[in-house]
Amino acid sequence: MARFVSSSLPPCIMKSVILALCFIAFSQLVSAPLSAQTAPAAAKRPSNYVGELVKTIQPARELVYKKINGRELRLYIFEPSGKAAGPRPCFVSYHGGGWTSGGPRSMFSFTEWAAKHGMVGISVEYRRYKAGTDVTVFDCVKDARSAMRYIRAHAAELGIDPNRIAANGASAGGHLAAATALFTGIDEATDDRSVSCVPQALVLFSPVIDTSAEGYGNKKIGERWKELSPADRVVKGVPPTLLFHGTGDTTTPFKGAEKFQLAMTRAGNKIELVAVEGAIHTYMFKDAALYDETLRRMEAFLRGLGFAGK
Repeated sequence: MARFVSSSLPPCIMKSVILALCFIAFSQLVSAPLSAQTAPAAAKRPSNYVGELVKTIQPARELVYKKINGRELRLYIFEPSGKAAGPRPCFVSYHGGGWTSGGPRSMFSFTEWAAKHGMVGISVEYRRYKAGTDVTVFDCVKDARSAMRYIRAHAAELGIDPNRIAANGASAGGHLAAATALFTGIDEATDDRSVSCVPQALVLFSPVIDTSAEGYGNKKIGERWKELSPADRVVKGVPPTLLFHGTGDTTTPFKGAEKFQLAMTRAGNKIELVAVEGAIHTYMFKDAALYDETLRRMEAFLRGLGFAGK
């Protein structure tokens, strides 16, 4: 059973709590019979729970939000059933894949969940970085910000409340969700910058949050890495953030999440870091119980911010 530690405490205190839980878990492990010690290892074997879920999920509709260099980029839209009493909150998701792979479908279970909880769920397509081409991580960021601007500018026709939009993402998608709130000035030249791309909430799954040499993405971004490092770009006024991260993540190291939490706290911003003891990268995609617990915590967080739920 994974141990969840949810905290807005400073990282130094948070680390003490996690270490204490690790000690308790170790004490229980060494006192258990061998059969009880080996069973959890099998249970932790990575699976593809969300990957199986999304195979049969279909959006209500899709539309083009941006045309660039001969390519159309799309939004995949999930809508609540029934007639709306008024504009609905919106949950915008960005897929992971190191900015180089993956696709909008990988987030369909989360956008469908949003629709079932009274929100308009939207999964975003963006250009993917490839070394040796003219598409960079900066272009991924520009697309993420363009999508948010499009959604807000077309809120009336989408049935969305422009003042209740949450940005969500996993891994590199978590980085792009954070980019909508943090990376001022990294915008497409054709964007209407009078329309804000800053959401009212961030929900991040194992995000690329530190692009220094100690984090992820430093070589892909290059010498301008600090411009695209959320942990290094925090200012006062960043939206309330719910961040899920496994302490055993070796792709986007957990210490990056702690660095971001400290920066947010020092800036006076609201952040809740959900640390899952020993969990690997994007753990909520791999295990049904961890997926369900993630949804439960997301719902509580969004309800607390006035996002309607069912």
